[in-house]
Amino acid sequence: MTSVFDALPPQRKPNALERVPFRRSRGPLVSPVARSAKGCVNLRSQAPLRIPDAFVNRAAGASVRLIQINTLLESLEHLVEPVTRGAPESALRWTCKSLRQLSGELCRQGHKTSHRMVGELLRDLGYSLQANTRAIEGDSHPDRNAQFEHIHQTVQGRIEASLPVISVDTKKKELVGNFKNADRELRPKGEPVRVHGFVNLEPGAANLYGVDELAHNEGWVSVCVDHETIEFTVESIRRWWYGIGRPLYPGAKQLLITADGGGSNGSRARLWEVELQKLADELRMAIDVCHLPPGTSKWNKIEHHMFSFITQNWREKPLVSHEVIIKLIAATTNKEGLNIACKLDPNTYPPDTKISDKEMVKINITKNEFHGEWNYSILPH
Repeated sequence: MTSVFDALPPQRKPNALERVPFRRSRGPLVSPVARSAKGCVNLRSQAPLRIPDAFVNRAAGASVRLIQINTLLESLEHLVEPVTRGAPESALRWTCKSLRQLSGELCRQGHKTSHRMVGELLRDLGYSLQANTRAIEGDSHPDRNAQFEHIHQTVQGRIEASLPVISVDTKKKELVGNFKNADRELRPKGEPVRVHGFVNLEPGAANLYGVDELAHNEGWVSVCVDHETIEFTVESIRRWWYGIGRPLYPGAKQLLITADGGGSNGSRARLWEVELQKLADELRMAIDVCHLPPGTSKWNKIEHHMFSFITQNWREKPLVSHEVIIKLIAATTNKEGLNIACKLDPNTYPPDTKISDKEMVKINITKNEFHGEWNYSILPH
């Protein structure tokens, strides 16, 4: 077997105990012997790391260490990607793949390595820390884009005609009490917010339903202490109209609502249409509804125009009471001058209200020719 030292001149061949001087560079510390070996590459480069035995110094001032790069990299890749590498029986298949666990498993396989070396090798192989992202929305409806275009044209036409247009949705349920709220905020050093981590210490929750008026940058949030039902949803729209909508549009006879297709304002919810009929009769106003296509709830305007700023405003603050929630929401704004009114809804809303076929027949509904299940108008009797 030919040694890598055979490539050196006789006067440059060191014995086994001789220390070889090193040259400090911006990259890893590599000895002249290792640099003379054919095929040796910098571990920080993007070049393929498929080389024979290489002499690499992994710590400043340490002696040369012999590493079987080829075998080590192959074993490491089998651990971090057991499915694509064809090893579903990997010891770390269903466990956390931390650097220390990876290095421990490699050591059990006979490799001499450490968690720091594993980290550097993974970076050289193009790995980085990854988090889950909500990117899979399910199968796309063939008329998805056409529905978005329809909503856009309808909204623009109503705004140009000075008619009210609102985007509505439910914000996720919030725990009320001294519980941890995500994210961080600047505070005096040494004064952390101390909170509980168990839900059952202080029971309580708040259901939030928002109404975003698109033309005047005015928003409304109702805070409910009872069940999140369709009755609560429509009651929030009613409160928005009397508190904000009617002063802005005193003579309006039409209201356009944009909403996603599921939940308490779902396109297939019977109670949603029944409650909207009651509201239309009360206000003597035609209520037009445009639902977002399936799988696009996060595209709802209110999510990015209002809810995201509410979440930013109360980050790191424990929501210890309904009063705190209301004050934090009412104090929310953005650079465009967003103004949000927030009120507590003390009413009780029984869940699981059933609607019969006879009640559905009484609804004065007109469905649009283009996807009438998504686009319809409910007229007053």
